[in-house]
Amino acid sequence: MALSCPTGQHDKHDVYAAQCPCRGVLDLLANKWTALAIGALEEGPLRFGELQRQLEGVSPKVLTQTLRRLEEAGFVDRTIYPAVPLHVEYNLTELGHGVAEPLGALRSWVERNLDRINA
Repeated sequence: MALSCPTGQHDKHDVYAAQCPCRGVLDLLANKWTALAIGALEEGPLRFGELQRQLEGVSPKVLTQTLRRLEEAGFVDRTIYPAVPLHVEYNLTELGHGVAEPLGALRSWVERNLDRINA
């Protein structure tokens, strides 16, 4: 469904259009580490190490890249507390909380249907 672009940068938002900026957002949100990181942050702020432990199997490099992309897109806030060592927390923004529900539904659907998918 195409919507008018409120910024006037293009005629409409259309994820099916090759040049639409929607594609970049869809690419970010369709990533498994993005969906898992947003889910982990739903309960509140977490430090990097806490996130990495919760997201079993993610490398520090991939988690760093994922969090940077989420921060740049406005889904996550990064707060640095001046301590020794530095204390950095990641937290969902209002936008991040808004996308958490549909991503949570997708995660739940996968868990409920995995046996049928693998059959």
